[in-house]
Amino acid sequence: MPIRLFGHKGVGPQASGEALVAADNFSARYDLDRGKGIFSRPSHKLFGESYVGRILVLDTAKGGVASAWMLREMKERGIVPLGFIFNRVNPILAQGAAFAGLPMVDRFDGDVTTLFRTGDTLRIDPAAGLVEILNRDAGSPQPRRIRDGETDASRGEDQAWEAASSEAIARDPE
Repeated sequence: MPIRLFGHKGVGPQASGEALVAADNFSARYDLDRGKGIFSRPSHKLFGESYVGRILVLDTAKGGVASAWMLREMKERGIVPLGFIFNRVNPILAQGAAFAGLPMVDRFDGDVTTLFRTGDTLRIDPAAGLVEILNRDAGSPQPRRIRDGETDASRGEDQAWEAASSEAIARDPE
């Protein structure tokens, strides 16, 4: 059963795909090599990663009108993410996503860079402000059993995620 998280209503069509997550900001102008489809700013946490065909989950958008029109150009060339999930997005990038026909949502209860994990299969429904985790990445850290049936510290990460996500899940309007 999918995990449903609700945020602010967004823009663009529905989309499904693999998440690429980082606790970092986003600028189409300064962070990307738009010809190769990778993050190119050396100090970015996703440096060298391909963004093509993935749902980007980042802290916030930065930049101005150049980033907005670049999204449209990227879409026209087919070297584009499937969509965006942010903690907060500026109005200019939201307009750029709408212009490019790309899904974008923001303003969830909790930090999206901890609610979602790289490799999760997500479905975005911007009109509903909904993101569903369809499949938790199998490569994510899982609890490892140790003596006496206890788990190690990785269980603490799962419990922290569950606590952080419980508020966002509780906002389900249905």
